[in-house]
Amino acid sequence: MLELRALVKHYPMGDGVPVRAVDGVSMTVGRGEFVALYGPSGSGKTTLLELIAGLKEADGGAVYVNGRNVFEMSRKERHAYRLNQLGIIGQPHNLWPGARAVQNASLKLLLASVSKAKPTIEPLLYQLGLGDRLRHRTEQLSMGERQRVLIALALSMEPELVLADEPTGSLDTQRTREVLGLLRDLCHEREMALLLATHDPQAAYFADRVHELRDGRLAEYQPEQMPVGSAPEGV
Repeated sequence: MLELRALVKHYPMGDGVPVRAVDGVSMTVGRGEFVALYGPSGSGKTTLLELIAGLKEADGGAVYVNGRNVFEMSRKERHAYRLNQLGIIGQPHNLWPGARAVQNASLKLLLASVSKAKPTIEPLLYQLGLGDRLRHRTEQLSMGERQRVLIALALSMEPELVLADEPTGSLDTQRTREVLGLLRDLCHEREMALLLATHDPQAAYFADRVHELRDGRLAEYQPEQMPVGSAPEGV
């Protein structure tokens, strides 16, 4: 489904030494597979996701989605790709302030001119446990509820590929486990490819595979030692 081939993105610096944000990354994510990309802030995770989404141009390499190179798409084709094939899950503060949950979740459907967008998205919001929060505004939702609204938004067009950029960064431990478990279940249920960028070692317990990104390069994942009894239940 997703294949990265020797992907490179460097940023020039004033001292003449470029920042190697992404430095020859090759990897794949198959349908129905949940892959975690683990690394600290500044390791290149966000840049990698932006390249996959076609929001930035690479200095080298390629991103193939269903066999098609994202960098060979026209601007119009990339827009259609992000709207129809790709779902992007951000952090809770990315929601539209003042809008109701159902409005936030149906935004992509509205952009795609889907008729009856709100009734279309409501079953997914119910599935995500937000049936009694549909008319609540962003400010009335908890951080965990906001994250689930963002998940609904990302999945509203039934994408084949989902990118999640630190989706649990604003959540406490319990909410983090709930969201990771939910993403895992939805990934397998809908047979979508899911790539999650995170600095939280808990993600390793939920993902099918884990890669570690260090200084823009993939490295062998080195799991952090978690206290006995702290591993999530049911994984």
